Amino acid sequence: MKLTDYFLAELESEAAISRRVLERVPDGLYDWKPHPTSMGFGYLAELVARIPSWTSMAIEKNELDLKAAGGGSSQMSQLKTSSELIAELDKVTAQARASLSKTTDDHLMTPWQLKMGGTVVLEQPRYLVLRDLFNHAAHHRGQLTVYLRLNGVKIPSVYGPSADDQRFA
Repeated sequence: MKLTDYFLAELESEAAISRRVLERVPDGLYDWKPHPTSMGFGYLAELVARIPSWTSMAIEKNELDLKAAGGGSSQMSQLKTSSELIAELDKVTAQARASLSKTTDDHLMTPWQLKMGGTVVLEQPRYLVLRDLFNHAAHHRGQLTVYLRLNGVKIPSVYGPSADDQRFA
């Protein structure tokens, strides 16, 4: 199996799971936090919706500098409803699918760098970056299910049944 085929299948599977979780995000809790040092509910939901966009970045760019000289933070619009979150997830998943469809396994073997102010803090082949992105997405989606539970929202089946959804998905 080609790496690109594997990652395309993984993208489809993970996007479907993220969709089920994002469908449950209630309106009106954007700033809610379970603890003062925790991410806000809305920001965390946006992160889950937008992480697939990192796939295209890892394929199409050679690096990301989180503190580039002269750079500022880019402000993205807040996604405050479940339908906005799902629309964003669908958009970035389509972009990730397109990037994966256009790349090659040879390209996924080439190095990619994460920098902080010009200093390389991580360098590894793109296929490992993609693996880590999928793991990162699952981690934050898991956090999001905890936020849902703490707010009395039923948790969908993720990798298997939940207490609220007995489907094995």
